[in-house]
Amino acid sequence: MLLSLLSLALTGWLLAGPGYEPPRLGRPSVEIAASSSFWKFSRTQGPKGGESFAAITKTAETMQSDPDFAGLIVRCAPHGKIDVLVALIRPFPPRSHPKVTLSSAAGGTLTFEASMAAAGAAVLLPDEVSAFAAGKWHTAPTLSVLVKERDSEIKGVVALNGLREAYNSLLANCGQ
Repeated sequence: MLLSLLSLALTGWLLAGPGYEPPRLGRPSVEIAASSSFWKFSRTQGPKGGESFAAITKTAETMQSDPDFAGLIVRCAPHGKIDVLVALIRPFPPRSHPKVTLSSAAGGTLTFEASMAAAGAAVLLPDEVSAFAAGKWHTAPTLSVLVKERDSEIKGVVALNGLREAYNSLLANCGQ
């Protein structure tokens, strides 16, 4: 439960970027879609009036993941792009470029150089990973993630059940 709450709080911070202020009591900023998919849909108000950001998140399979691995975030990005991020509990240095290895039954095993977002609390994967979230991962049961930065590594597993429906819901809400 705590990991889920942390994941949602981190999602709001990641989506809104610089200038984000947490919501005040009485003014909800996160909507969660009821679904059996277990992917959480959220919309966070941005720092500019009328601006909002949408994302879907899935928390880690805790029994198969390191304690510092929070989960996966797929969010709307400017210019019609979709970003895929790995959410971490223990941040890496903000200017680091960790190596991220992704493994799934549907996509094989691939390694990418990534960059950091949200002061090192999330790893922003390169644009080509968005194609996996848009298709190949829809039929994979799980995604294994290994994030390496110097002598440190964080491993995690995310169940991908329900990704197709959650991804389509995200796309329908990106331009709003």
